Amino acid sequence: MIYEISYQALIFFVLFVAFVLWLSFYFARKTKSASSYYAAGGQIHWAVNGVAFAGDYLSAASFLGICGMIATVGYDGFLYSIGFLAGWIVALFLIAEPLKRLGKYTFTDALNANFKSRAITLTAAISTLIVSMFYLIPQMVGAGDLVTPLLGLPHWVGVVLVGIVVIVIVASAGMTSTTYVQFIKGGLLIVLSTVLTVYILKNGLSLKPNHEGQNYHEFVTIPAQVSNGKVTQAEGWQVVSQQEVKEKTYVKLSQNNVGRWFSLSDKDGQAVLTEALSIEEGANGTKLYNGEPAVNGKFYQVGHMNKIMLDGKEVESTGALSPTKYLSTVEKSEITRFSKVSFKDGDTNVDLFVQNVTPGKNFMLPGLKYKIGKGASVWSKMDFISLMLALFLGTASLPHILIRYYTVKSQRDARKSTILAIAAIGAFYVLTLFMGVGAAVNGVMDVESSNMAAPLLAKAFGVMLFSVISAVAFATILGTVSGLIIASSGAIAHDLIENYFKINLDEAKKVRAGKIAAFAVGALAIALGIAFKGMNVSFLVGWAFSVAASANLPAILFLLFWKKTTAKGISASIIVGVATSLLIILTSPTMWGRYGLDPATALHQLDNPAIISFPLAVITVWLVSLAAKPKTIVISA
Repeated sequence: MIYEISYQALIFFVLFVAFVLWLSFYFARKTKSASSYYAAGGQIHWAVNGVAFAGDYLSAASFLGICGMIATVGYDGFLYSIGFLAGWIVALFLIAEPLKRLGKYTFTDALNANFKSRAITLTAAISTLIVSMFYLIPQMVGAGDLVTPLLGLPHWVGVVLVGIVVIVIVASAGMTSTTYVQFIKGGLLIVLSTVLTVYILKNGLSLKPNHEGQNYHEFVTIPAQVSNGKVTQAEGWQVVSQQEVKEKTYVKLSQNNVGRWFSLSDKDGQAVLTEALSIEEGANGTKLYNGEPAVNGKFYQVGHMNKIMLDGKEVESTGALSPTKYLSTVEKSEITRFSKVSFKDGDTNVDLFVQNVTPGKNFMLPGLKYKIGKGASVWSKMDFISLMLALFLGTASLPHILIRYYTVKSQRDARKSTILAIAAIGAFYVLTLFMGVGAAVNGVMDVESSNMAAPLLAKAFGVMLFSVISAVAFATILGTVSGLIIASSGAIAHDLIENYFKINLDEAKKVRAGKIAAFAVGALAIALGIAFKGMNVSFLVGWAFSVAASANLPAILFLLFWKKTTAKGISASIIVGVATSLLIILTSPTMWGRYGLDPATALHQLDNPAIISFPLAVITVWLVSLAAKPKTIVISA
């Protein structure tokens, strides 16, 4: 996408970052002990912690990724919202209060409270680091996506900028400043998402969604003559080349020395060529957007209604609609989405974004991404079940979420803050459905980055709304990354250095070790954020949930609810959960594509590993505990 810098948005962005940094330095003066650094001294009010829970949990995956996935694949994207919210039921009823009883600073403390096992310390700390890294990647990817339209800078600059700011936040005041950053951005995110939803409903649906500073682009359709499968003539255009990709035909035409790509189809027995969006990059690095240099600005934002059916009549626009009427109208209409096709045309790499007219009913039901109905394979069904399993079980085993239970005073406060978090998170996820659908039909999609769906939708309704939402979206990333780095630094400094390697540190040195660890984790997060550029952040977070559910949850549940659980069983289940989930992810079709290989030739067709890795971890903790001599577990009431 070609972006122009929004100076108003830039001002909001700078002011917000300045405020966050001031907050960090303010609390830094009060952070002297390990307890205050890792757990805010356990003095956070339950209501603040509840909203901070929401702020921590509503990450880039929730605001940027889910909205983008709904906009591109409809209801299948909303399944992430459902799964993310449902996971809190496990956290509330099974994890919150027992974990508060057992823990001190970290997830490892809770697992090891009754065993004092070095094996648990090592494996749980490593699991914390791996899960945190998987969760950090999508946050950093989202940061780069956001900074591009705000500052007009490359993706990697945004990743580095977020990394530096977050390292300063964490290294300054630890959990206290992180909590208040999360509290502020959690509240603002819900309020502003509500405002954006009101704009969506007020604007309604239109076949030609013109917005402030943006013109609707009419895509050209040209009659064509075809002989022996080859396009020989196109009215008013010269045929340049033709490509066959996965049984589809794409043709390059030229007019006034500008080459454009079209897709070939049949309409009422007549061959027609329909204009597509294209990015061409030659061997010399020259990049063309729709046949012209970037400076010409000929790359369009897309996504619109193809047909609107309102109360049984076909209309061009609807005007304001109620929430239920908005969704039902979309369901009865047709949406034009864009799907990506990549191929080589001689020495030129071509990314083509082809129009895909989708019935609203298909858009509002599962199946566009996860094939579970007619035509579904065993692999696609397994992948869908695996994703839902990971989202449902992963929440209660994310280290950066679990450590928030140590920031409140009592078990009762832990339960109350969880209930408030569920209410806030549930309200937000309902709003993601409207924001995602709104982005799909309002001509605002950046086909290169689905992560920008919600901010660009806000920009369509006004620069002021875009400015504030972009700043809050950036704060969303800051808050979540801060929590992840706190969890990671705790795993390194508290679990590994102090407890595993038995290096005795005074309070000041414990805090210093945590800050040094924060710098190291932040640097690694920056590198990974740059490496995974372009991937949808919700999809990436699904991997983090899979690893967390497989590595951590079996150990937690058996520790709390089975008296025969042993230290060897817990450590073995963590190893099996981490190893199997990573092995499946690294050999998945998606990673095969990242390696430059054909995803169809991957060792298996499973992107989400939980359906295999979680049961294996459960069986492991059970069998190893039975085989070993158990230690008696006493969990105080």
